[in-house]
Amino acid sequence: MNRRTFTTMALLGLAGATALPQAGLAQSNPLIGTWKLNLAKSKYSPGPPPRSNTVIWEAVGQGLRITTEGIDAQGNPTKVDFGVSSCDGKSNPVTGAPAYDAFSCKQVNASTFEYTRTKAGRVVQTATTVFSADGKSFTVTTTGVDEKGQQINNVTVYDKQ
Repeated sequence: MNRRTFTTMALLGLAGATALPQAGLAQSNPLIGTWKLNLAKSKYSPGPPPRSNTVIWEAVGQGLRITTEGIDAQGNPTKVDFGVSSCDGKSNPVTGAPAYDAFSCKQVNASTFEYTRTKAGRVVQTATTVFSADGKSFTVTTTGVDEKGQQINNVTVYDKQ
């Protein structure tokens, strides 16, 4: 084997090795995927609920990217990008959410995540996401205030697609 062939194979091997952890994370992590809001099982207080919502969890490097898309109660499209978080408790910017502009995430255990949502540095909401044991759904319990300053207490259920 000549030096050029060896170098090419070594670089391909390195590229493959660095891609494997992310591919492995995506395949083994039950969070990864598309999840749809189950309105029948969800409770919005005070409401009204959105017409639809979809959450997409993606593995990106050592973190997770969370995006949501849906239709609000008035029929307007919504899209919120939580960016990439390692769930290390550090604040991350959020775009598209009228009630908050940043969030921090902590992974409590394999199935539970806690979030703090802030607006201009002030905590406005806290949320806990718990994934079901069978990996087919998750529930988010959110308390705090919405963009109008109105108290909310929502329990939303999402089903894996």
